[in-house]
Amino acid sequence: MTPEQILQQYFGYDSFRKGQDELIRAILSGQDVLGIMPTGAGKSICYQVPAMLLEGMTIVISPLISLMHDQVRALLENGIPAAYLNSSLDEETYRRTLAKVYSGEVRILYAAPERLETESFLRIAQDVRIAMVTVDEAHCVSQWGQDFRPSYMKIIEFLKRLPYRPILSAFTATATQEVAEDIVRILGLDHPYTLTTGFDRENLYFGVMQPRDKFATLLQLLREHEGEAGIVYCLTRKSVEAVTESLNENGIDARRYHAGLSDEERSRNQEDFLYDRVPVIVATNAFGMGIDKSNVSFVIHYNMPKNLESYYQEAGRAGRDGSRAECILLYGPGDVRTNQFMIDHSSDNDQLDEETRIRLREKEQERLKLMTFYCTRHECLRSYMLRYFGENTPNYCGNCSSCRTNYEKRDISVDALKIVSCIYRLHQRNLHFGTKAVIDVLRGSKAEKYEKFKFADTLSTYGIMQDVSEKQCREMIDYLLAENWITKGGEYSTLNLNRRSAQLLKERPALSMNVVKDEKPAPPSRRENGLPADVDEGLFAKLKAERAAISKREGVPAYIIFTDAALQDMARKKPVSDMAFLAVSGVGRVKLDKYGPRFLKVIQDYLAEK
Repeated sequence: MTPEQILQQYFGYDSFRKGQDELIRAILSGQDVLGIMPTGAGKSICYQVPAMLLEGMTIVISPLISLMHDQVRALLENGIPAAYLNSSLDEETYRRTLAKVYSGEVRILYAAPERLETESFLRIAQDVRIAMVTVDEAHCVSQWGQDFRPSYMKIIEFLKRLPYRPILSAFTATATQEVAEDIVRILGLDHPYTLTTGFDRENLYFGVMQPRDKFATLLQLLREHEGEAGIVYCLTRKSVEAVTESLNENGIDARRYHAGLSDEERSRNQEDFLYDRVPVIVATNAFGMGIDKSNVSFVIHYNMPKNLESYYQEAGRAGRDGSRAECILLYGPGDVRTNQFMIDHSSDNDQLDEETRIRLREKEQERLKLMTFYCTRHECLRSYMLRYFGENTPNYCGNCSSCRTNYEKRDISVDALKIVSCIYRLHQRNLHFGTKAVIDVLRGSKAEKYEKFKFADTLSTYGIMQDVSEKQCREMIDYLLAENWITKGGEYSTLNLNRRSAQLLKERPALSMNVVKDEKPAPPSRRENGLPADVDEGLFAKLKAERAAISKREGVPAYIIFTDAALQDMARKKPVSDMAFLAVSGVGRVKLDKYGPRFLKVIQDYLAEK
């Protein structure tokens, strides 16, 4: 069979997406590959298709049990012989799986990196022909990545113990140039065919909001998305508990998920979400890689993550099937302090020397700064993220909160001079303040804690911006930080001066920034991701009901039967024959045989009623 035939018969697609064909051809020619593709771009296809054509078994190294479960379940639904070996299997199931592996029944075997050290797994690698080893979430191998996992270092030792070298393929959704080079070097990829398809997810709307009341805003957003599946990310377990409890008290059916829960509750809550028994899950980043639910229509970050890599990966869990989805970040200045605290008090990796630890911490602080700029700068959010990952794009996308907000350029030259002068005057007194305290001085705060400094009588910059709101002052300081006119650092994140500060004080350049027009405040974010105009809404609803009934009966998540995108295509094309049903995107021969009669009957009955 050809790759195209495999794609059509087992996965139900007529053509490959961008980058898939090139990576598959490289693997089939015996070449190592590195694929950097955004979430939802179809990374799995790139190793699953060649795995069906190579002589021997493919081992996929994956970091999370939940990811293995979803991937294997989806493959089996498509008629592809796959299995996994991990700690969730009881002894009898483990033995049966091993027997299938040795008999050649398994084409794709998933395993966690920790499993590679066991003698039983090493015997598999030595006794069974291994055609390819695939490293999923490959950025975990790099200590400079956002999610370094020491367990991934076991992969290198495992590869060394194989009797011969298989093809190596590595895939990740987020990798800077530095991390990509690390992946190639550490895994020992041999002159790999490397392809970055681009990080843009056009179906995703990106928004940043800075609400006075985060929870009230969250409640409003969830009510706008009533009946849809979504994830709310929080920074801490405490926040997860508080938000979940408050949502339930306000009539929103939500479950919690964090590392402090029992394995049983985490598993139960995750299953409820994956099986559409509950629409909303509130989680820390413990609810992370491997959440393969295709019909997530929104991801809301209740707090700002500590870096853009994490944010883009977490937000990217929305709209995996290509449907429009929203990614909203609710930003507050306290998020920066919480993240800084977490960086300062993170548990150090014992495998790293002191110099490397310091460099890693500095790297994390730099990432936090850039994440903060994403939240505070009034420029195209999509363009900002894509530039971070090395892509040059126009500074307008039309599908983010910045591009949809009515801004105007405002000259801030005088105010910028006042801010920098105030920091300078404070430094002359050996006083180093954070953003809030500097704003208080500029606005002439009468708070008791400042009385001892006698600013009113002795500091020329005290109160010189008393007519400017605290919000406007903060926005200008955020702008000066982003443009490196001033810096922030130290244990207490104080505002500091640099060479550009001196330049501003001496040369007084003209500075301007985007501000929201007061006379036309930006409207609140509204949904725009309804069904496409050519999709029959009534038929789509009936198809969803049929899918839900099958999901409940067979005990598999609805999206594994058919994605929302596949149901939309059915409601668009209205097939009434087997051949026409095969033309639906996401319908392969196995799913036609298994589900075709039931869905075709729904369509035929609907058309008869009409």
